[in-house]
Amino acid sequence: MDLLHAIFLALLQGFTEFLPISSSGHLVLTPHVLGWPDQGLAFDVAVHLGTLCAVVAYFRKELVAMTVAWFRSVGGGAATADSRMAWAVIWGTVPVALAGFIVAGPVEAYLRSPMLVAATTAGFGVLLWLADVRGQRARDEHSLSWSDVLIIGLLQVLALIPGTSRSGITITAGLLLGLTREASARFSFLLAVPVITAAATLETFVLIESSEPVDWTALGVGAAVSCLVAYLTIRWFLAFLGRIGMLPFAVYRVILAIAIVAYFY
Repeated sequence: MDLLHAIFLALLQGFTEFLPISSSGHLVLTPHVLGWPDQGLAFDVAVHLGTLCAVVAYFRKELVAMTVAWFRSVGGGAATADSRMAWAVIWGTVPVALAGFIVAGPVEAYLRSPMLVAATTAGFGVLLWLADVRGQRARDEHSLSWSDVLIIGLLQVLALIPGTSRSGITITAGLLLGLTREASARFSFLLAVPVITAAATLETFVLIESSEPVDWTALGVGAAVSCLVAYLTIRWFLAFLGRIGMLPFAVYRVILAIAIVAYFY
């Protein structure tokens, strides 16, 4: 990859990963619009690894507390808010992990078209806005029941389709279940940790075993840039989410979908 291309895509990934506007959709569209060769899944995973480092750094205290509490609960200790949250993240990840293992190949081969991205971008953008308007926004993430976690986990499977937005669909689910905007976003970000870890680990093994040349420099630069930008984006998003709501993101998604159709049709 051209290094400037890698930096641009990493900036794009870092900014869009934790906003409900679909980072994968933007990564799919950019090569088409700018006439670049598709960067492929390997680079997509590298910049996702950068965003993983960002979310781990931002939620480091919470993740340490959850991990310690989880091990204590496994050892027979009493359940706590942190151990329940750790189990919620684990069980909320199971559906997308199973689905990803089964359909990762077909998704990569057949579901990266601009028209599909346009449809999912607009459709799930409108659903995000409706969830924000109609949701009660009265609960925090620690109030989630196991059925709530299952619903969010099942809806997260839809994020395998480019344009859906993993953070967008999980935040939508949280809002529909009555969580506040901030609680929906925090749980969505915590769910990102095992999902991105699993995807990055799997693709790393594929790259190591592959006989094809790998541009490790581009992957490394992409991961570093996306990490920095994602960390700053998380801070901004959580700070202003209560005031701005989901309407700006829904409007952006609909405008983007119209632009995609106009450009490619």
